This record gives sequence, C-alpha cells and structure tokens, in this order.
Amino acid sequence: MKLLENKVALITGASRGIGRATAIALAEQGAKVVINYARSSAAAEELVKEIESSGGEAIALQADVSQADQVDALVKAAMDKWGQIDVLVNNAGITKDTLLLRMKPEDWQAVINLNLTGVFLCTRAIAKIMLKQKSGRIINIASVAGQMGNPGQANYSAAKAGVIGFTKTVAKELAPRGITVNAVSPGFIATDMTADLKADKILEFIPLGRYGDPTEVAGTIRFLAADPAASYITGQVFNVDGGMVMA
Repeated sequence: MKLLENKVALITGASRGIGRATAIALAEQGAKVVINYARSSAAAEELVKEIESSGGEAIALQADVSQADQVDALVKAAMDKWGQIDVLVNNAGITKDTLLLRMKPEDWQAVINLNLTGVFLCTRAIAKIMLKQKSGRIINIASVAGQMGNPGQANYSAAKAGVIGFTKTVAKELAPRGITVNAVSPGFIATDMTADLKADKILEFIPLGRYGDPTEVAGTIRFLAADPAASYITGQVFNVDGGMVMA
C-alpha cells in the first residue's frame, strides 16, 4: 500500500519548481493532490494531466494565498472535492531582490505578504480541518536565506526567518492533536527563481559544489508528509542545501 493512499495533499505554488516536484512525489505515494497556482494555469493543468496519466488524482485551483478570501475559497473547493486535507505544503513564494537602501516599501510588503502571511493564512485555515480530524502533517518551505541572511534579500530573508519561527510555534500549538509541523529549508535549487544567478560565485559557498534538484527537496517533503517514521518529528528545520548551513 502506498503511504498516502486515501489522503489529500494541498500544495501551494505547485505549478513549477519545488512545488511541481512535490506534487508528483506525493501523488506517487497515492495522495490526491490539490495543485494551487497563482497565474500559470497552463502549467498547472499540464501537471494534473501528468499525474492522472500515471494513475493518480489531482485538481488545479487558482488562488493568491496572500489574500484571506482567496485562501478560504481554495480550501472550500478542496474540501468540496475530497472532504479532507491531510497534508499541507506551504511552498508559494516570490522574490523581489535589491539592496536595502534601494528596496521599495511595496516590494518589501509584497514578499512578506506572500512568503509569510500566505503561510499563516493557509495554515490557519487548514489547521481547523486537521484539528477536527485529529491528524495532519504541515510542511513549510523556508530557505537558507532565513537562517544566514543574503545580501539583496532583506525582504525574502525576513519572511523565511519568520516562517521558521512560525513553524516552531505552531508545532507546539498543534502537537496535542497529533499534527506535525516542520520546515524544509532549501539552498540554491535549480529552478526558475535561481536561473539568472551567477553560478560560479554561488558554488564557492556550497560544499557539495552544485545546485540542488527540485526532486531532492521533494524527497525530504515526501518523508515528512508520508513516512510513518516522521510521526515523531515536529518543530524541526531540515536543510537541503548541499552543506551551506551547518549548525
């Protein structure tokens, strides 16, 4: 039996990159997957077809998860379809990089709104469902930038550091009902978000000497979402970063 048979997983920002790889990984374990996307409907629908062609079940639902009303509509649509949500992966995120003194307040706020407030809104909405079910696994996507900082990313680093603090607090609040809450903290992963970066400079700081692949992050998420061995793990941060952060 697949580890997520008869379970439902909702993944935000799932049409590409880490979110896409995660949707495929959880579907392979038998999960019915809710693919949330903000803009790229074509990519999301293509992913649905890919999962269905492999014998899985998936739906694509549009929502800006920084907006409370859209999160509520997203969760309602998922519940109307399958009646439960067992796994939440808070993956949606954006960057608007520039040095602090050049950063516009609206660019600061846009990143905080999606990368941090979006995690709060989705977790709050779905935690209500999981509390009634007395079970659930929540995985928040953080970043090494939230642990060590990164020049030009004051907004992104602050948001991801907030995700880590949020994860630890919510893990303590939800633990009495058997709900686990953990964070996965990727380093430099080969996605659209890192495509324009100067690789030679970055690789100097990665002991393994290469970018990560989205499937490597998805593998850690799959473990936390599906594996029975992860049932006693909560409030933790798992770095998938080639050795950039060693604490």
